[in-house]
Amino acid sequence: MQRKTKQFAIDVWRFCQKLPHSREYNGIVNQLIRSSTSVPANYRAACRAKSTADFINKLKIVEEEADESQFFLEFILEINENIDLMPELNRQIKEADEILAIVVSSIKSSRER
Repeated sequence: MQRKTKQFAIDVWRFCQKLPHSREYNGIVNQLIRSSTSVPANYRAACRAKSTADFINKLKIVEEEADESQFFLEFILEINENIDLMPELNRQIKEADEILAIVVSSIKSSRER
């Protein structure tokens, strides 16, 4: 999962390099880069948690950041006019969704213990 979340951030970073440079896009891209790079950083912190409660709290941050990343990717999907970027954009949205599903499942499992 550490590798998956880190690769997600790298892939989003590379995708963002392909987007237009304008005042409007720059604001969204900056937010997307922040949230997507926060996913692996906070997952890594969760792996070093000192207790189950600490682990769950850190995973909740991962959940929030992955969800925020997915929101900005979906936003770009709706405003983007470059059809060539659509397959990659859809792939990134799917990856964010998969990460969210894994994290939510991990949170539920940890709470049940």
